[in-house]
Amino acid sequence: MMKAVVVFAVLLAVVLADGSSSHFRKTFNRLHQEPPPPPVSPGLGRAAKVETKWITQKLDHYDKNNDKTWQMRYLSNEEHFKAGGPIFIFVGGEWEVSNGYLIGGHMYDMAKEHNGSMFYTEHRYYGKSQPTENLSTENLKYLDVKQALYDLSHFISTVKKEISGLTNSKVILVGGSYSATMVTWFQRMFPGEAVGSWASSAPLLAKVNFVEYKEVTGQSIRQMGGEACYNRIENAVAELESMMFNNRAAEVKALFKLCNNFNPSNDLDVYSFFGEISDIFAGIVQTHRGNSIQKACADVMKGDNDVEGLATFVLKQTYNPKYGCVDVTYQALVEAMGDTSDSSYMMRQWFYQTCNEYGWYQTSGSKLQPFGTKFPEDLYINACKDAYSEYFTKNTIYENIAATNEFFGALNPGTDNVYFTHGQLDPWRAMGLQEEGKATVIPEHAHCMDFGSISDSDTAEMKASKVKVAELVRTWLK
Repeated sequence: MMKAVVVFAVLLAVVLADGSSSHFRKTFNRLHQEPPPPPVSPGLGRAAKVETKWITQKLDHYDKNNDKTWQMRYLSNEEHFKAGGPIFIFVGGEWEVSNGYLIGGHMYDMAKEHNGSMFYTEHRYYGKSQPTENLSTENLKYLDVKQALYDLSHFISTVKKEISGLTNSKVILVGGSYSATMVTWFQRMFPGEAVGSWASSAPLLAKVNFVEYKEVTGQSIRQMGGEACYNRIENAVAELESMMFNNRAAEVKALFKLCNNFNPSNDLDVYSFFGEISDIFAGIVQTHRGNSIQKACADVMKGDNDVEGLATFVLKQTYNPKYGCVDVTYQALVEAMGDTSDSSYMMRQWFYQTCNEYGWYQTSGSKLQPFGTKFPEDLYINACKDAYSEYFTKNTIYENIAATNEFFGALNPGTDNVYFTHGQLDPWRAMGLQEEGKATVIPEHAHCMDFGSISDSDTAEMKASKVKVAELVRTWLK
């Protein structure tokens, strides 16, 4: 997820014809990066006692006859640990792990308070934790959230067994975006193994046609950037759609410096183009910090007219003179998703999970958003089939998502001792628990922005939420 997201979102990442990564990769990474690590704890410096370690995991936890194994990476910091102290685990999602969450932030502070041992686990198939030699569709059959949760359960039992002083330690799980979903579902699959979970920005309802994502994106632009910005985006996209289908597609291609292989008569190319425009704004909203939305809107409003303002802003995000043009074709998308050799790319892995388990396709299916009508679910459903397997038909994908909701309970996960937080600006909150009393929604904050230490710079609502987490952890650890 940003670390989110999706997903928590599925992005139109493409590779240019020469094989160089395009702007779409940057957009994907922005939406699915590791949740921004908090600042380093004062006085600690960068010479923190974080160690990189490895643990043996089963390739297939479902098949007792399959004895293949692989090495999962994790990070550890035991500088505050005293025998019998608790275990704090920041759970990795669809990103590569880094030291940040073990050297600063609210979890670090709580581990220090309770003399806890800290760990950061890396999800199978992401970062350096690669169970198979490549990312062929056949190999990706071992990539699903249940397998990853079994990995986490095995990790907990192993460190308790092998590290002195942890045998009877209680476990606290922390996650952001997709990994917040995981720390919730872990409580459902393995009740009692962790005494509590903090889930920041957790989507729980799997949904193919995730129209709410772009609705909330638009709402956040309107709230933080103003009505004029929202209207300019909406009017510009409507005009571009009209131009595309009224013999003015050449003008659109010139305005956005699209490559010659873009075919305005190919619906999937058109869907890819408009989906990318919406995803650029989604990246700004989902990662909003300070006044980033306001700055983007100021740029959008600089043009003499709606289309010019939007095009100028989008080109700043997409165009690189090194490549000469911007490739947003559907074929480029499928080729990028079909790259089985580069595990650091991570889009192939995440998109596979959406086809197989979640959906979360951030479509244009609602009129209550400013990004038009031309990136429907068909774009993503076709990509599942063309990048992975004929198995992924529309019916199969819908069945997969229904099975996920049935198994994990959707918005009724039936879990105890999980504290849910969301940023009000975050589009992913639409798939999570938001009701008062069940979750805390922090005004004017975005995706996974609450992991920092309690600070005087926190808003009253942010500080109150962090204080509540700390109080819950004290209760869980009694």
